[in-house]
This record gives sequence, structure tokens and C-alpha cells, in this order.
Amino acid sequence: MSTDVEPEDGVRLQKVLAAAGIASRRACEILIGAGRVEVNGRIVMEQGRRVDPETDVIRVDGSRIPPPRRHLYLVLNKPRGVVSTMDDPEGRRNLNDLLEGKRPGKQNRLFHVGRLDTETDGLLILTNDGDFAHRLAHPAYQVPKTYLAEVRGQMHPAVVKKLREGIMLEDGPVKPSSVKLVSTAAERSLVQLTLHEGRNHIVRRTMEAVGHPVLRLSRTGIGPVRLGNLKSGDLRDLTREELGGLLDLVAD
Repeated sequence: MSTDVEPEDGVRLQKVLAAAGIASRRACEILIGAGRVEVNGRIVMEQGRRVDPETDVIRVDGSRIPPPRRHLYLVLNKPRGVVSTMDDPEGRRNLNDLLEGKRPGKQNRLFHVGRLDTETDGLLILTNDGDFAHRLAHPAYQVPKTYLAEVRGQMHPAVVKKLREGIMLEDGPVKPSSVKLVSTAAERSLVQLTLHEGRNHIVRRTMEAVGHPVLRLSRTGIGPVRLGNLKSGDLRDLTREELGGLLDLVAD
């Protein structure tokens, strides 16, 4: 839990910022003096302020600086045809197969956050931080997830409006926080949706309900994390900004 009491045996703030890769220690001192650094919601301008980098919430220009990494936080672009499990009793290709030869430290048990069905490709977050994984997956935090769906048929603006207003499925209502028609043609359309929930096959069922069955589905974002140009089957570390943004989303 964060505290406003300065820890007697803490680390100097400029040293913490420099270690996080913000800038050189001298440049970090300038940032502090300019009032651009917050600790636990309060602007800190005095030099030499000591903090606990593990528990204090530190921000520069409003962006959260994560604590020193004790765990792995990875982004994976899962290909179609791969099961979203670390092991599969049926012998199907799974996440461990993708990570073989790529995983940093095989002794680390990784959890996958954001399950995708076998025929859906795209963004998964992998971590050995169990508490972080649990929070990120918990529906109470409503972490937004963005999908790109290629659907059958020409989608008209009236359907986009209907999706934005929300529709009813057999297990309750669904209302995307964002719907964007990327392109449309006579036989198929491309639509981007952002949802704050993760019910089973929610995107596929939603598009089926409005008469546009999904032909291909990719997840392109989780919270502030974007797939970008990460190739299918590849993985990378979460950036400092991405991890800080996710920590904010799942903070108590």
C-alpha cells in the first residue's frame, strides 16, 4: 500500500527515475525541479526525496512509472490454430510450443492473460506475476480489449449504430465501448470493436446476432497495449509505459 510518509531507508527519487530509464540522474533532477514528478498523488519538487520504489506510486507528466521488475511481462501474437493453454492433453499446438527457445528463463511459470479461442489470433499477455495476471483477467476491473473482425456481408451504418447502442444476447446485454467500420464491400466488411468484458466468444456471438458472422478475428489491444507490427508467433517485453498503464487499470 502506498504511503505519504517518506521512507527513512528509501531510494532517492532521481535515482529511481534514472533506473527506470526516464533520463540521466541530472536530467531527472531537472524534471523534479520543474514540478513534473508526483509521488502518491503529490507533486515533489525537493531534491533528494526518498521513496520506496516497490510501493509508492510515482508518475512523470502523469504517466505511471512501474516498480523495478521482479517478474516477466510479455506480449505474444498468438497465431490461428494454437490453443490458449500452456499445455494440452490432446497434443494440440499450444503456447508452450510457441515459447520453446524464446522463453527467458524456463524455470519461470508463465500465466496467459486474455484467453483466445483456437481460431482467433492476436494479442495475449504472458507473465509469471500471478497477482497481476489475476487482476488483469478479473471482470471487476473491466480492462478494455480491442478486436478487428472480418465479417460476412456489407455492413451498413444502421448496424454500426445498433452495435453502439447495445444488443441483447442469450446471456445478457452487450454494448461495445467503441465500434468503427474500417471498410466494407459487397461480400465482407472489416470492423473494429472495443469491449470491457470477456464472455465466451463474445465478439463472434455479437456479430452473428446482427447478421454478420465472423470470418476472421484478431485481438489487437488490451488496455494501453497494442499488437502493432509484432509478427505472428513472436513475443516482446511490455514497455514501461504499457506496464504502468495496466497497473493503473487494475489498481484498487
